[in-house]
Amino acid sequence: MFLKNLALVNYKNISSQNFEFDTKLNCFVGPNGIGKTNILDAIYHLSFGKSYFNPIATQNIRHDEDFFVIDGEFEKNDREERIVCSLKKGVKKIIKRNGKIYDRLSDHIGLLPLVIISPADRDLIIEGSDTRRKFIDGVISQSDKKYLQDLLKYNKTLAQRNSLLKYFAANQTFDEATLSVYDEQLNSYGSAIHDKRQDFIETFIPIFEAQYAVISGGNEKVSLTYDSKLRDSSLRTLLKNNIEKDRFSQYTGVGVHKDDLSFLINGHPIKKFGSQGQQKSYLIALKFAQFHFIKELAKTTPILLLDDIFDKLDENRVSHIINLVDHENFGQLFISDTHAERTENIIKNIHQSYKIFKL
Repeated sequence: MFLKNLALVNYKNISSQNFEFDTKLNCFVGPNGIGKTNILDAIYHLSFGKSYFNPIATQNIRHDEDFFVIDGEFEKNDREERIVCSLKKGVKKIIKRNGKIYDRLSDHIGLLPLVIISPADRDLIIEGSDTRRKFIDGVISQSDKKYLQDLLKYNKTLAQRNSLLKYFAANQTFDEATLSVYDEQLNSYGSAIHDKRQDFIETFIPIFEAQYAVISGGNEKVSLTYDSKLRDSSLRTLLKNNIEKDRFSQYTGVGVHKDDLSFLINGHPIKKFGSQGQQKSYLIALKFAQFHFIKELAKTTPILLLDDIFDKLDENRVSHIINLVDHENFGQLFISDTHAERTENIIKNIHQSYKIFKL
């Protein structure tokens, strides 16, 4: 699978621009603020129906304009797939596949597998558990439609249960029978989500560890663990035991929406004990593992976006990364970099066809 061409109108700082891409390697070089990352984000937008960097859709419209359009033509399994994503202020975002509007965005997820590696990924280490759950959910959802539907249903039921708890508090009442209806639904969806996450982690860890070993030269030992209270108890029991706390806080305090991942290096949290280079290598290994996991399940080679990933990495780690991507296992790559000379030197060591776009 690869992206043949891309047309942008009023997307972020880009007024109007068109690109014809190489099937293998495409590089965007230029100073900060010129729009390199925005082009990668537009490609991400076509795959996921949203921006990777700014979830507020209207803020992706160019200043002083009232709409944006992203138009991309892909080739997948020897057939063309044209995806158009457009948004006008005050109107719901529209995503079209070959001229037909999707009824639900979730129907589009997984059609165009894609992995992005960006400095923004550091949020996976420094931010709260919500960011890491989104990572797990994003990986699994690209190749498992049922998981995505269970997740959407769980979140909807969770919001309804929280609203009910607030209603009870505001009206000084309580109806355990009504609450139990939501508890049963949460238990059903939550148990399925937990089991899928657990299976994912068991498959994912060896892939991740192997990727990190290549990037680091095998100098450090890394690991990750899936932390969930559902490991030792059913969600039904957890909800029952936590009911008094939930009534007081007016919020559901237990469930798969509280799960987390622990990132470790040499047995210690990488957030506290990892250098900048080690943290960046950890994140890149996570994303490369995501790439291989999705490729195996989707039976399609994902597009890979590398946004300014070579800063803060020593020459050896950069060399290891280049060796990883200079392989037939990878398909189409998009790279952004502020240093044209560095990019050109990197490309010389990758034995693939390429295009360089100087912005």
